[in-house]
Amino acid sequence: MKVLLDTCAFLWLVTDDPQASPLAKEIFLNEDNELLLSAVTGFEIAVKYSLDKLRLTEPPMEFVIHRIQANALTELPVSMVHALALQNLPMHHKDPFDRLLVAQASVEQIPLLSADQQLSAYPIERLW
Repeated sequence: MKVLLDTCAFLWLVTDDPQASPLAKEIFLNEDNELLLSAVTGFEIAVKYSLDKLRLTEPPMEFVIHRIQANALTELPVSMVHALALQNLPMHHKDPFDRLLVAQASVEQIPLLSADQQLSAYPIERLW
């Protein structure tokens, strides 16, 4: 199964945070799954780190790249189609990072691994 990780899911899973659900851990550890990490997550991590709202054991460049490699994640770039799909999303959620991840999941027709229950208001499959 192909699954897009949201930012919190990514951070919790790669740091073995207890906030990660049992299902999220199962999906993450199943080698048959293709786990996608969006450039949106890199953007969100870089912004929050630079604003001192996120602490990491390494600067974002090293932290994210090392974990992509260590966990065999597939990078998902943001395409024009992804960005323009935002026009079709109602404003159930105000966070621009989450909205763009929803747009990507919708365009790619894949589930989004996220603890954020607000995202269930969108026509995507949210797993947690």
